[in-house]
Amino acid sequence: MVTLDDIRMAARRLEHVAIHTPLIRCPHSTREAQLWFKPESLQPIGAFKLRGAYNYIASLSEERRRQGVITYSSGNHAQGVAYAAKALGIRAIIVMPDNAPKIKVAATASHGAEIVFVRPASSARQARAEELAREHGYVIVPPYNDETIIAGQGTVGLEIIQDMPEVDCVLVPTGGGGLISGTAAALKLTNPRVKVIGVEPELAADAHASFRSGHIAEFSAEQVSRTLADGLRTQHVGEINFRHIQCYVDDMVTVSEAEIRKAVRELALNAKLVAEPSGAVSFAAFRCHRQQLPSAQRTVAVISGGNIEPELLAEILQG
Repeated sequence: MVTLDDIRMAARRLEHVAIHTPLIRCPHSTREAQLWFKPESLQPIGAFKLRGAYNYIASLSEERRRQGVITYSSGNHAQGVAYAAKALGIRAIIVMPDNAPKIKVAATASHGAEIVFVRPASSARQARAEELAREHGYVIVPPYNDETIIAGQGTVGLEIIQDMPEVDCVLVPTGGGGLISGTAAALKLTNPRVKVIGVEPELAADAHASFRSGHIAEFSAEQVSRTLADGLRTQHVGEINFRHIQCYVDDMVTVSEAEIRKAVRELALNAKLVAEPSGAVSFAAFRCHRQQLPSAQRTVAVISGGNIEPELLAEILQG
């Protein structure tokens, strides 16, 4: 399990690399139910994934760095690994699904990474990355199922508690489980009374099903591909992540596709924040499922990323 010292070490590695993103008050907050946004969309790659990727690669020995790194991702982790590898002067190969958003593919390529495309199933891209790693000796940078990755993502929670020690509840988008694992660990190990709630799309609610059953549930690629939230199309949470979720997360809620679209729209028009669908699910939960959330005066919604296709954003803004 990740410790608070692990997360603090990650924070030191990330200093001057990742942005300490601010807490921005929602324009429609009330005195009784205040909502604040943690916009990870402001990171250099437009998403929180830089934190875990850089922490992992920076922790490698010089010898292992020289081997080059490889990962598998639908987009934001791909950008995080590509950005970190470029910053540290090492080679990066990224295995991506052939239906990944063009904006994420272009951004990943802009950092000098080599891209290999496979079919959409997350199992397919993982298998290809592992095959290439065996053939060429690349070091695999896992997207979420790793304690060093979790510690890097945990710096999100560390910053929240530093900026708002009195926070009552934190809403966290949940895919493979890296962000919620690290964020929940940082929050609970600092202040156990904080409630941590994971949020998933209804169409890709494998973590929700796992949380409810007490066992990791796996969804098909066809099923999770139906959600607009491409960053949350993971077929199952990682084993290491699930242990952290069971230990530190208080509940999981799901949101509909219509609720996600409305959240993206309101964030852009009212809060002036561009969020991708995956990043907007936390606000959708606050906006539409308040009755399922713990009673809280001060809630923070993590906006995990802002890498949305311009055409999709335009469509959503037009209603």
